[in-house]
Amino acid sequence: MSLPPLVEPAAELTVDEVRRYSRHLIIPDVGMAGQKRLKNAKVLAVGAGGLGSPALMYLAAAGVGTLGIVEFDEVDESNLQRQIIHSQSDIGRSKAESARDSVLGINPYVEVRLHQERLDSSNVMDIFAQYDLIVDGTDNFATRYLVNDACVLLNKPYVWGSIYRFDGQASVFWSEHGPCYRCLYPEPPPPGMVPSCAEGGVLGVLCASVGSIQVTEAIKLLAGVGDPLVGRLMIYDALEMSYRQVKIRKDPDCAVCGENPTVTELIDYEAFCGVVSDEAQAAALDSTITPAQLKEWIDADEKIDIIDVREPNEYEIVSIPGARLVPKNEFLMGNALGDLPQDRRIVLHCKTGVRSAEVLAVLKNAGFADAVHVGGGVIGWVNQIEPEKPVY
Repeated sequence: MSLPPLVEPAAELTVDEVRRYSRHLIIPDVGMAGQKRLKNAKVLAVGAGGLGSPALMYLAAAGVGTLGIVEFDEVDESNLQRQIIHSQSDIGRSKAESARDSVLGINPYVEVRLHQERLDSSNVMDIFAQYDLIVDGTDNFATRYLVNDACVLLNKPYVWGSIYRFDGQASVFWSEHGPCYRCLYPEPPPPGMVPSCAEGGVLGVLCASVGSIQVTEAIKLLAGVGDPLVGRLMIYDALEMSYRQVKIRKDPDCAVCGENPTVTELIDYEAFCGVVSDEAQAAALDSTITPAQLKEWIDADEKIDIIDVREPNEYEIVSIPGARLVPKNEFLMGNALGDLPQDRRIVLHCKTGVRSAEVLAVLKNAGFADAVHVGGGVIGWVNQIEPEKPVY
């Protein structure tokens, strides 16, 4: 469905701006009025990572007058495979500042506002209130539900995107005109069920494909052209090079945008999404060791069986000496339990400690009372014990 323009036009375009945006101005559906609307628009990008990188660059190139960036992280070398707004010289810098410099390099007529803080329930309403449109490039469920609920409560539209390996999704959520994110996903998946990009990987160029869809939708909303993805989910399969759409209907029983909402203010989203399940937290409470402790056990030739619960591709990048690979799903399905030794203490680890804590809960329930896991995982091991090894 077509929607009215989200913002009013700016008073004018300068001569330099007319030259810069000439290829937009000769498109009848955009024209002078549409470009003035872009100039007058205020758009916030949540994250300057995989999706935020192409989104910010194309929003700047398109002439969006004010761009906000919410980002608290620093540039890491592993980001550069997909986060094209950053470069080698930016490693160790604030992502927000790096992104700002790239944006201004593309278009000096854009005003950039930085919000160098972690988005949470205490600041999201104040930050979002400053903008006309939100572009969500987050990669965790807690922040996705936070963004959604804040936008519903503020009656703000937002463009959502998601990426994983070779697959991408995008939609526009605007509760005034259609469904919200909770209408599509009323509840988050169980903790550890859906791996993040850091755990499962992502094809770098996929970010550009989905990020460009997000910017296209943002421009359509701001200028009031075309048929935005309100009520539709776009699904992209890069391996098959196929796009398909799924209709999303507004849920009258939705907890936040339904007829009788039960979520009328922001909640504790970390608790709601259960970043680590209660069972895993309980299992790890007194059964977590440090990488240094594990090193002492290895040096003392303790009777232990070190099990890496990551995926094979991760194991190939870096591993702890003596660890054998048994992916997490083998434990969740029960296939690996019968092969565990009874005469050795089980020591689990993953990348950071989240997946190994989930597996630890399974082992505790199966009677392996003395099993432990390594807090910080292989990343902690490399940082503390073998810094010459690569991390990812």
